[in-house]
Amino acid sequence: MKIDLTNTTSSKINAALMNARRAAGSTAAGMVLTLVIVTDEGSAYDALKAANDASREHPSRILAVIKRAGRSPRARAETRLDAEILVGSDAGSGETVILRMHGELASHAQSVVLPLLLPDAPVVVWWPENAPLNPGQDPLGAIAQRRITDAVTAESPVGQLAQRAASYTPGDTDLAWTRITGWRSMLAAALDQRPVKVIGAVVEGESYNPSVELLGLWLHNRLRVPVERVVTGGPGITAVRMRTKDGDIVLDRPDGLLGTLSMPGSPDRMVALKRRDTAELISEELRRLDPDDIYANAVRTPVERLKERPAGEPDTGAVAAAAAAPARVTAKVPADEAPVDAAPAPAPAAEAPAEPAKAASGKSAAARTATAKKDSGAKKPAARKNAAPRKRSGA
Repeated sequence: MKIDLTNTTSSKINAALMNARRAAGSTAAGMVLTLVIVTDEGSAYDALKAANDASREHPSRILAVIKRAGRSPRARAETRLDAEILVGSDAGSGETVILRMHGELASHAQSVVLPLLLPDAPVVVWWPENAPLNPGQDPLGAIAQRRITDAVTAESPVGQLAQRAASYTPGDTDLAWTRITGWRSMLAAALDQRPVKVIGAVVEGESYNPSVELLGLWLHNRLRVPVERVVTGGPGITAVRMRTKDGDIVLDRPDGLLGTLSMPGSPDRMVALKRRDTAELISEELRRLDPDDIYANAVRTPVERLKERPAGEPDTGAVAAAAAAPARVTAKVPADEAPVDAAPAPAPAAEAPAEPAKAASGKSAAARTATAKKDSGAKKPAARKNAAPRKRSGA
């Protein structure tokens, strides 16, 4: 059911909602929260579609606030409220009200939204784009228990994280943080299965992606280890490597659909790490309405803590870890400490004839001539006889 109201008021909208509910044969609301979407005409369709899909898990009253202040002075001076009410199959599992505020009324959106909130139900405000600098102090954000932003839509997504850290209020969250829930779950599960000490980490992903930065900040904050940031072609996050003394724990997802978890001493496993759409992200955020302390600690960690390394540069940390591994030590053993079964020195027979001449160097010429004549008849046995004492004397 669709109802259009032009130049209306909040009380008329409430009355139209009650009449539509009675006409549908449902006197009870049956909704668990109010979701306020602050958007513009360009993003309204996608945002409402995602909210309607999420309402099948969380039945809610969706209030889409579209501000149309006007370009000319006459349009800005005009004050008018137009509403579009969707009930039934057109509104998912709840009710949808699209509020178009013209003129000066756009600056006082909270006065229109307050009478339309569900009684005794939590309120969530979502800015798909153009979020305020301080959501907690925004007039609409102040009436909500949870405030959802999306740093990806900002002109400088990574710089937006610093703004979110400076203006953080308990109840704030960002969809860039929600996108890494699967990565955080898999990495935490990997360390639970193999409790080893992590000495470093590398996060690989496309540039200007705040989710990559948040994942690196989360690893740095929870593991207290240096984290490197490597820029790749994406999509999104492509790989995470946690260095240990036994080897690297690697979670790799090159195609954005399926990931591979590699752990030392274990076979590789395929894990589901599909990039989720906005409806799934909103559904996850609506499951818990309490403050997210882990997000607060991660976003408040300065991005400068991450060491950025270009994709083509070699991983010096991995090279150093490989060089320090006991299985790859290449130190040479001194000759006098060589084991018994070491290979003998080359050509021992060639050195044997030279030893008698060196030993007889202190004798007279006649004695050397006599010795030579004496040895001429049994040259080979003498060489073996003289070589044996020499070998024993050097041992």
